[in-house]
Amino acid sequence: MNIVIVTSCPSGIANSVIAAGLLEKAAASLGWNAVVECHNNIEPAKLLTVDEISTADLVVIAGDNIDIARFTGKRVYQAGVMDAIPDAKAFLQTAAAAATVTSAEAVASQQTQEKPKVSPMSKRIVAITACPTGVAHTFMAAEALEEEAKKRGYWIKVETRGSVGAKNALTADEIAQADIVIIAADIELDLSRFAGKKLYKTSTGAALKKTAQEMDNALATQNVFQGGATAAAAHSGKAELPGVYKHLMTGVSHMLPLVVAGGLLIALSFVFGIEAFKEQGTLAAALMQIGGASAFALMVPILAGFIAFSIADRPGLAPGLIGGMLASSLGAGFLGGIVAGFLAGYSAKFVADNVKLPQTMEALKPILIIPLIASLITGLVMIYIVGGPVSAAMTGLTNFLAGMTSANAVLLGILLGAMMCFDLGGPVNKAAYTFGVGLLASQSYLPMAAIMAAGMVPALGMGLATFVARNKFTESEREAGKASFVLGLCFISEGAIPFAARDPMRVIPSTMAGGALTGALSMLFGCTLMAPHGGLFVLAIPNAVGNVLMYLVAIAAGTALTGLMYAMLKPAMETQEA
Repeated sequence: MNIVIVTSCPSGIANSVIAAGLLEKAAASLGWNAVVECHNNIEPAKLLTVDEISTADLVVIAGDNIDIARFTGKRVYQAGVMDAIPDAKAFLQTAAAAATVTSAEAVASQQTQEKPKVSPMSKRIVAITACPTGVAHTFMAAEALEEEAKKRGYWIKVETRGSVGAKNALTADEIAQADIVIIAADIELDLSRFAGKKLYKTSTGAALKKTAQEMDNALATQNVFQGGATAAAAHSGKAELPGVYKHLMTGVSHMLPLVVAGGLLIALSFVFGIEAFKEQGTLAAALMQIGGASAFALMVPILAGFIAFSIADRPGLAPGLIGGMLASSLGAGFLGGIVAGFLAGYSAKFVADNVKLPQTMEALKPILIIPLIASLITGLVMIYIVGGPVSAAMTGLTNFLAGMTSANAVLLGILLGAMMCFDLGGPVNKAAYTFGVGLLASQSYLPMAAIMAAGMVPALGMGLATFVARNKFTESEREAGKASFVLGLCFISEGAIPFAARDPMRVIPSTMAGGALTGALSMLFGCTLMAPHGGLFVLAIPNAVGNVLMYLVAIAAGTALTGLMYAMLKPAMETQEA
């Protein structure tokens, strides 16, 4: 039998790709010829041709928002993408038995229903998801919210604030008609467009792991968002991240692109020789000027500026940038930038809340009064009080890292590696990651190598476990293991979250053991890394990774330990089902 398969999911990344692979494999096991159209955000969908549709005996659609007009006259079966993943073969057999011929009337009905007409008893939800790196948690949380709302029969639309900007953006009409706004974010966002709406704030991790509970909490909230930075803090769910951590992550998320671009450009300058950039007028010198003198020079000011922005909104940005520039010029590095950001943000917030002006002069506050007073306070404190001690601490830290003995290096690697693998993208993971990213500006490249290597281990290890102990995992878990392995290669440790959520007492010790081993070996071998993201794909950039062979050995060793340890600890399926 000839069939065509169409898949889609809310974020267009995980479930859409996984369902496409599972259904294609299941069709082959049934002896059917299948052509797949997978809608995702990784690459443009390869659309079905007219010939492929005309020769198909069956059209299987796993997902929503698929135009069925082109399938008029064909036997079509449509269900949710999550219905296809647990048992793809059974899903196809059900599709073959239950498919019905699509008529012109059915097409017209679908097109009419595309404008949401929700019954009075249903809920309308709009949401935003955002994480510091904007890669995994952002989209996984969006999918979790979409699936939970679908189970309950609610209408929902989720805007994702990923690394490539806002996707699936909410319109003014959708916001106006919404019963509740859910903000699942680990960074600060501008929420002014939600003024007057019931609003519930939580973290991406809570939205992903406790989706039903968080949606219940959101629907139960009576908090109406009034707008403004001060009001934003008052309308939060219990699962929302602590304010200080969230402000720091906002700064880190805006700094990260500068670190990636700057580090890779510096690495490219080394292609022409380690000291080739010293010869003025050469391409190596130009690359170093762009990456080191420009991108890296902006790191600390941007970090401080957006920490302050997170605290005090736009009025805090200028004082934060100024404080960050002072931290750089005083030699206080990223530690000084963090101090300057919080100092500028809370100074600006204090002025905004406490300085009262006549109504006719109120407009001067955000553009004159707040930036002037907050910048003055921040600058004087940085120069006369904070700058010296923090600069000394930063110098001491840099000298310690440069002069570490093998034993100290191994201990630091164990600590950083275990932290990266403890909560899989959570606060502990991000604390270790921020430490490594900040040290790149001080030309300390050892910790970053250990951190990224260890961060790849959880997802790689889970993929390995599903391969070496296949009989202990279900078919859907084995397929999830393949996806996890690919995510691990990309330095997305969140690929291990589905396994950790089901079996945390065995998965987390296994991942921490492997991460600690990888971190220790990376530090022991003296591996360096100049780019804070990209996984194994940064190996394509010459000199981005120092001591490449031993770096790969460290990752392989940690992956093997995690995978084999979990494969041994995980009980057989019969035991689990009992």
